[in-house]
Amino acid sequence: MFETSACLAPLEEAVDRTKILIVDDDDDQSSALSYRLNKYGFATLTADTVERGVRQSRDKSPDLILLDVRLPDGSGLDLCRILADDPHTWSIPIIIVSGMESQSVVRNARTAGARFFLKKPYDPNALLVLIENALREEF
Repeated sequence: MFETSACLAPLEEAVDRTKILIVDDDDDQSSALSYRLNKYGFATLTADTVERGVRQSRDKSPDLILLDVRLPDGSGLDLCRILADDPHTWSIPIIIVSGMESQSVVRNARTAGARFFLKKPYDPNALLVLIENALREEF
């Protein structure tokens, strides 16, 4: 189990109103995650479809994307591929946060361009560690 204070100390340097786009069609999940991330100082944007996720990514240039696999108009993996092929969005780190955890889904997520995969339900502190790691990576 992660200790919250140990996770948050390094995040303070990286946060500085870092924009995180949450792409999830579950409004309750999006709202709860957005609230939690706002408490830690992150600015959040939300989208509930692949189309809106692409638009928000291009228009708002988030620093990181948290992405569900199942979306009403397609797969989050499709969104990953679209963003990976776009010269304006290819470098945005993506963390897949999904209830689907088969080896093929995880492998496809990595192939599509996701940096990390986290299975729902998840430990919020584990997500913070992944966010920190993704924001510190340089590509």
